[in-house]
Amino acid sequence: MSESRDHFFEELFCICIQLVNKTWKEMRATQEDFDKVMQVVRDQITRTLALKPTSLELFKTRVNALNYSEILKLRQTERLHQEETLAVPVLELRERLKPELLELIRQQRLLHLCEGTLFRKISSRRRQDKLWYCRLSPNHKVLHYGDVEEGVESPPIESLTEKIPVADMKMLLVGKECPHTKEKSSGKQNKDVLELAFSIVHDVEEYCLNFVAPTRYEFCLWTDGLNVLLGKEMTSERTQTDLDVLLSMELKLRLLDLENISIPDTPPPIPKPPSNLNFCYDFSHAEQ
Repeated sequence: MSESRDHFFEELFCICIQLVNKTWKEMRATQEDFDKVMQVVRDQITRTLALKPTSLELFKTRVNALNYSEILKLRQTERLHQEETLAVPVLELRERLKPELLELIRQQRLLHLCEGTLFRKISSRRRQDKLWYCRLSPNHKVLHYGDVEEGVESPPIESLTEKIPVADMKMLLVGKECPHTKEKSSGKQNKDVLELAFSIVHDVEEYCLNFVAPTRYEFCLWTDGLNVLLGKEMTSERTQTDLDVLLSMELKLRLLDLENISIPDTPPPIPKPPSNLNFCYDFSHAEQ
């Protein structure tokens, strides 16, 4: 960048500070994640400067377009290149491994639903202290739920008086689609609720069981598990993260014997068949 401004570095600093705030929100970071956020911001700035933007405005546009999700994709692609896992045979192996690993993730989601989760009740006006618990039966046929007292972490399934047969579940709603998120008021609390809300429509479309997950992690596991019960694909960001981790581990295990050996993109050519097969040992002479 060749700028002749009076306050060039001050303006550049302001752009970068705004980028820190933006990336912090995208990463849903806490105070403990400060170093991680700064590493991502440094990556964003370095990659943008490598493009040699000709003005501050162009730098600002490009660095803001390079959001956290884009950084993750770039890092993943670069790591794959470094590990030589973009070779055609390895990509084919990845595709063959995916169904097995996705099934493993599905089973983990269902196991989590069987363990159950403690939810807080949300009214239309304010957060209530009342708690309720929901868990899936071991045979994956019934969702049991009911109110619990403070301090109860994992109530027995027999104590949960309400239930919904999985066969009666019609669809899963998330975020703005949920009936308990359609409120006139706005604010940070409602935004947080919106990101963690999901509902199960059952029996008739007018009747829903409404949830607000305690964390984004629980939201991902529950929505994935409910989609599995409905016979649908798992759609949360956690599914892709888990799949990438499992694929990376499985590929490394499968390719241990090929360490430091370059993997060709195409299979080796098949040699021509021999002119005769006289090299084969004739066992008939041995029997005589």
